[in-house]
Order: sequence, then C-alpha cells, then structure tokens
Amino acid sequence: MANEIIEADGLTKRFTVKKKTVEAVTDLTFQVERGALVAFLGPNGAGKSTSLRMLTTLIPPTSGTARVVGFDILRDPAEVRARIGYVGQLTSGSFAQRVRDELLSQGAFYGLSRAESARRADELIESLDLAPFATRTVQQLSGGQKRRLDIALGLMHAPPLLFLDEPSTGLDPQSRANLWQHILDLRAKYGTTVFLTTHYLEEADRYAERVMVMDKGRVIADDTAAQLKANLAGDLLTFGFADETDAASAVAVIEGLTDREVRREGASVILTAPDGDALLPTAVRALDAAGLSVRTATGVPPTLDDVFLALTGRTLREAGEGEPAEDEETDAAASAEDSEEKTTTGANR
Repeated sequence: MANEIIEADGLTKRFTVKKKTVEAVTDLTFQVERGALVAFLGPNGAGKSTSLRMLTTLIPPTSGTARVVGFDILRDPAEVRARIGYVGQLTSGSFAQRVRDELLSQGAFYGLSRAESARRADELIESLDLAPFATRTVQQLSGGQKRRLDIALGLMHAPPLLFLDEPSTGLDPQSRANLWQHILDLRAKYGTTVFLTTHYLEEADRYAERVMVMDKGRVIADDTAAQLKANLAGDLLTFGFADETDAASAVAVIEGLTDREVRREGASVILTAPDGDALLPTAVRALDAAGLSVRTATGVPPTLDDVFLALTGRTLREAGEGEPAEDEETDAAASAEDSEEKTTTGANR
C-alpha cells in the first residue's frame, strides 16, 4: 500500500464571475502521508475550501488532478468518496432526525448492514460523548454537539482519511478544546489521516504535525509549525536601557552577534531572530561586557501569524478582515458551471 494518501498534482480551479475569470486555486501540488494531521491555513478567500472541494470530488478542477486514498478524483470519484469522510462548514444533520437515527441512516447510505450500522453508531456515540443526546433531534443540540455529530457522520464508514473544513468555528473555547480532544482520540484509536482548515492558528500550532499556508490561491509555505516559525519568523527580542544613548550603542553590539536586522525604538533595541532563547543571554552578557546596563530583556516566541506576516507583509487575521467568506462570489458560478456536480456524500449528503 502506497504511503501517500493524498497526491495532488497541479490542481487549478477557475470560476467565471460577472464575466471575469477568477483563479481560486493555482497549481496546487503536494503529498500527504497516511496517518498525518495536516492543517491548511490562509485568510478568507485564499482557496482553502475550494481545494478541499476538489480533493473530495465535490467540484472538478479546471486543470490538474489528484489521487486520494489511491484513486483518481476525476476517473474514480465514487471510489474516492467511499473512502473519505468530509465535514464541511455547515451543520449537516437533518434537523428533525434523532441523533442515533441520523447515524443509522448514514450507515445505510454507505451500504452497511443494520447490525454493522448499529454497532458503528453506538461506538461513535460513545467515543464522541453523544450518549446523553442520542435520542434528541439534531435541532435540539448545541453548536458543539452538532459539530461532534458532524464528525460522527463523517466517520460512520470508518474512512482512512477525514477532511474537516473549519471544524471548530463558532464554538466557545471549552467546546473547541473538547472537540479537539475527540479528534485526537479518534485519530489515535483508528489511525485516521486528518486534513483540516482552520482560522484558529493556535490549534494548528498545537496539534498539526504539518502546516500548509495558502494565500491568493497558492501554497506559500509548507513545513512543521516549529520550522516555519524558526525559519520565517523567529523570536521577538526586546532590550530596554536607561536612555537612548545606551540603546544606540547597544545596536552595534547586538549587530555583531546576529545577521538579523536590529532596530532602536527610543530606549529599546528590538530584533527578530531564530533561536532567540539562546541569543538573549548571550546578548545580555555581551552588552554587560561593553559597559551597557540592560534594564529589561524579553523574548517572545513567534506565532504562525508572524510566519504569514513574514511571507506576505500581512497577518492572517488582518488578511481575513473585511473580506468575503471564501468563494462567496464564486459559489453561484460554481453551481452554474458545475451543474453536473455529484451529490455530496458523508456529512454533506
């Protein structure tokens, strides 16, 4: 069995909106190994959801192709769908249906026997802490409970690959933490590969083994969170002095210790550098040896938002502010151009 569960090659998607061509995704090429947890980051409109829709066969690419769970998304879309789970941004359960019945219906949709559907439903109800709500209708559930049901629906047929599109958006911090614990527990139990988009950068930083950053339809960074932060951002170091004269003298001393830009702001000296936790005490000792008394010295670790700032000159949060929700303008064009789109499976049936 090939170790790559996703192999994307040049995936590109263009829409026609108001007689204009919009390139939502450009030359998306990457591979994902089985068992990985990959976070796909980017501002609103970056092309993340469009990428997921292509990989899950919900819309065809304009050009390029991909193999998902061993099958070509264009030649064998039904085989792809049978082997993946997809949880979109909208709650997917039938509001009037009871939770357990909804799961049983999902099992029947995938061709499971009644006995197997019941066994799998009860297993997921237990794993996702849905037992107290199993006989409630979907419309009676809270936001966090609905998202857990969405994930259960996506996992009913035990897929080796689960796509999650903004799984924790709109949840309170406690519900987000609980949902993530369920995702991690399920992954540990079943070995499921998880490929997700999220706007919560701390989630990607904490849980994902690999982070892909997308902007304007292109992947602009792809590595572990730690490597991205070390190579593209670095720790923010700030040294405080008694006056501006000492600070000006300190700039030359610190410049001798690093190739990074060192700047003075009033009586403070500031720089961003990789391995800042090691540079900080070295710099303090060098400044002391030069007769410059450091009043304060702080080091702040970088975030993934700092990575995006280093790559684009914007932060991810700034880039998303005031922009339309992803592909908002192109949805109408997508449905018009792709009227032959297949009926969605999993949580989006």
